[in-house]
Amino acid sequence: MTSSARQADGRQKRSERRLLGISFPAFILCVLLLPLVFPALAQENKVAKVGFIGVRPDAAKYSAKFILHELQKLGYIEGQAFTFEYRSADNQLDRLPAIVDELIRLKLNVLITAATRELVVATKATKDLPLVSLNLGDPVASGLVQSLTRPGGNITGFTPLSVELTSKRLELLKETVPGVSQAAVLVHPLPTSADTWKQSWKDSQVVATRLGLEIRSFEINAENELTGTFKKILNARTNGLVVTLSPLINSLQRKIVEFAMIHQVPAIYPRWDFAESGGLMSYGADRNEPYARVAVMVDKILKGAKPADLPIEQATKFELIINLKAAK
Repeated sequence: MTSSARQADGRQKRSERRLLGISFPAFILCVLLLPLVFPALAQENKVAKVGFIGVRPDAAKYSAKFILHELQKLGYIEGQAFTFEYRSADNQLDRLPAIVDELIRLKLNVLITAATRELVVATKATKDLPLVSLNLGDPVASGLVQSLTRPGGNITGFTPLSVELTSKRLELLKETVPGVSQAAVLVHPLPTSADTWKQSWKDSQVVATRLGLEIRSFEINAENELTGTFKKILNARTNGLVVTLSPLINSLQRKIVEFAMIHQVPAIYPRWDFAESGGLMSYGADRNEPYARVAVMVDKILKGAKPADLPIEQATKFELIINLKAAK
């Protein structure tokens, strides 16, 4: 090969190297990094698994529908970005442990619970799987989390502040039905929210005094106590009823609403579905806010955040619903 030919060949090779944009040492480095890069890419493209569990089939189906809707708004397409594993205990509390175990075996990335009772069962089954609850009563008092701002552990979620709104419900009942002079407050006392209820009751007494109301609490601890509690409420000659929220009271929703309707006792309830079931009025956290807030939490967890660092979020939107048919 002539000198000019060798020079031309050298220029061509240098040109090819420039086109490749890579030197030999850099090429070796890329080869060494391939085992690290591809697993990361595979992890990014991995389909996430989100689980949901509830006790009541109708409520669980409703919640699952809106959680999916909110996740879709965040860009998650079911079957592509993630799969959704939905389970209901069909009103059978004793089925919860088995269902939770079944979901855990699916190797979920996060499990959403409808309320505190499902969450408690899940915490007994796992300390590693991220847990997000739609409805937390008093998570700090119950010992489920260290604080609202930094929960710690594998739990986070949303609290509707239902117990804390008792005094506000008294005000609304009095404003709507000025003739109410003695109000019964139906409560299911839970050890996990004892301190919150104690403070709420003090606040309610202050409000009642200002409104010229007499209030008295009536406790219920089991379904078979409901009839006896109703008799006590009637014997006390109360002409108004404020219902607080708990899993037990929620499960007896229709019976409580029917009692108030039959005896024509003006009542205010803690959640929108009581009013839609025939109750006079309800006041509580906005029905859609929990789903939007929990969906954002799930999104953060799927992107690497830890539940321990995600604050328990409190309701900021509230809705008052009056059932005009019941009012008439």
